[in-house]
Formats: sequence, structure tokens, C-alpha cells
Amino acid sequence: MNRTGVLNNAIIKGVLLVLVFLFSNGIVFAQQREEAENLVKEGVALEDSGKSEQAISKYQQAISLDKNNLLALAEMSYSLLSLKNFDDAIKYCKLAIKTHPGETPLRMVYVTYGTAYDGLNKTAKSIDIYDEGLKIFPDYYYLYFNKGVSLWGMDKLDEALLCFERSAALEPAHAGSHNAIGKMCMNQNKKIPALMAYCRLLILEPGSKRSAIALENIQKIMKSNVKESGDKSVTLNISPDMLDAENKNQKPNNFSNVEFKLVIASALDYDSSMINIPEIQKFLTKFNAVCEALKATEKNNYGFYWDYYVPYFIEMKDKDLTGTFVYIAFSSSGDPAVTSWLDLHKTEVDNFYKWSEKFAWKIN
Repeated sequence: MNRTGVLNNAIIKGVLLVLVFLFSNGIVFAQQREEAENLVKEGVALEDSGKSEQAISKYQQAISLDKNNLLALAEMSYSLLSLKNFDDAIKYCKLAIKTHPGETPLRMVYVTYGTAYDGLNKTAKSIDIYDEGLKIFPDYYYLYFNKGVSLWGMDKLDEALLCFERSAALEPAHAGSHNAIGKMCMNQNKKIPALMAYCRLLILEPGSKRSAIALENIQKIMKSNVKESGDKSVTLNISPDMLDAENKNQKPNNFSNVEFKLVIASALDYDSSMINIPEIQKFLTKFNAVCEALKATEKNNYGFYWDYYVPYFIEMKDKDLTGTFVYIAFSSSGDPAVTSWLDLHKTEVDNFYKWSEKFAWKIN
């Protein structure tokens, strides 16, 4: 064999050795990555069980095998946040964002990132972080929701409410958004919007602690303009706007006409014929009156609450589902009669939720 042939054989052998080395390294890396992913899964299970420190240990092992594993970095930051180790949580958030720009799991990383700054009482900075995340993920509801929480803490109530409205529109099944809207609207005396938001919460979280509070608040709203005097007479609190049947002073999210119908329906609770009527039936009568008033005045009104919530409740009434709704709403009341009804009418409840889950929410 001549010198050229020997040289060529040496080159071929060298190339083969490199390929074998690269192939072997690729297998090892793939194995390490798979092991890292398994460790992350174990960590998530531990975090879900409230064992944040043990979860962090799993994430550290995962990162030692695959140093820029996005899920490991994201879950590490979340567990550190759970332990109120805000500075380290921020460090891992920054690393995840730097090494994986634009990747979808970063949506939640930005939530953790902003929340960590909130935990450090740097609320203005947390809002900057949420805004940074929203530039990349403009349709992620949770960023709007957390931004709303931060703005609420800064007493920027109008801006906060807009964020909660946006988060609810983007994710109608997010109970926290409806709860926040209900609280804020009730505090601002926006009774019908608060009632609708709280009702939506009752559907999403039947029987929960905050649903029990929401039910109490709905009942306060329903009775707020009606007071029984000592001589058994009833006083109705009716504003001039409620009597504006033609809605001459038209403005967004005006529910004065609907509120008037609710006042009249609530006053009937004090009629002698209603003494022995169960509370849940009185509630249904008032709720139906609200739904009917919404339908009657829908075409003359506009605004977020008319566009977003109202069609849902009108359709609920049109499909004769309000009776089932009130039992779902009262599931947090602890009333044995309600529990018994729900046990005996599971088909109706299932049909209600099938309708609700398929409802086409309007998102602007």
C-alpha cells in the first residue's frame, strides 16, 4: 500500500472514531436527559404534596444531569417561591428566560418571576415583569390575573379590574378571576356585575369555602335595596336610574333597570304568602327575575359585563337550567335537602355542566 493509501485509511479510521464518540456521547446525553425529566416528575409530585425542600433536591439532581433543562429550572423557581426564597426563585427564573427565550413553558416562569418580586415588596417591579411576559405571551390569562393582584395591592383598582376582566375572558374556567371580579365589583357597588361573577364562581367551584362566601355575598346583593321595618312594612331603596326605562342616560355596563327588577322581586320575599317558602326557592325566583331582566334590556346596553356574562345567563334561563343552577349554588350551604336533591338529580347536574362547558364565551 502506498503512502497515500495509508493516509486515507488513517483519515477514515479517525472519522469513524469521531463518529463513534459522538454517537456514544449522544446516547449518554439522551439517557441523562431522560433521567433528568424523570427526576423533574418526581419533584413535581413532591411539590404537589407540599414537600418543597425534597422537590428542590430532585430538581438539583436533574440540573446536574442537564444544566439548562427548562422544566427543572421552572419547577425549581416555583418550589423556591413556595418556600419564600424569593431571591433564588428570581435567579432561576432569569436563567430559564435567558437559556430558553420564547418557549411556551416560560409563561408560568414569568408568573413566578413577578410573584417573587411581589414577595419582596417590589410590586412595581413585579408589574414590569408581568408586562414583559405579556409582550411574549399576550393571551396568557394568568399573567393578567397576577398583574391584577399586584395592581389591586397598589390600590390601582380600575386597572386591576381590567386585568381580571381580561383574564376571565381568556380563560372562562379560571375561578379566581371571577372571584376577584365579584369582590371588586361588590366593593364598588356594581351589584349585578358582582352577582354574575360570583354566580360563575359557584358553578366552577361548587361547595368550596370561597363559594360559601360568594353565596353569602350574592344573597346580600339580592336583599341590599330592601329592608323590613318594625311594623312589618318594607322599605325599597330605588334610585332615579332604576326608573329610566328607556335608558336615556346610556353608559357602559349600566344595569340599573335590571337592579330595579331585582328590588321588586326581593320585596316579594316579605309577602305573607312567602313565609313557608324555602330560601332556595326564593333565591330561584329572584335569580330568574334577574335573567329575564337581562334578556329584556340586553339590546339597549353594552360594555364588558353585557358582552361577556349576560349571554351566558340568558341562555341558562332559556334552556331552563336555572333550577339546577340554584342547587349547585347552594351546595356550599350545608343544607341536607340540597345535598339530597343533588344526589337524586345527577343527570340534570351533568347536563348542566355539559352545556356550561360548551358555551361559546365572547372574547374581544
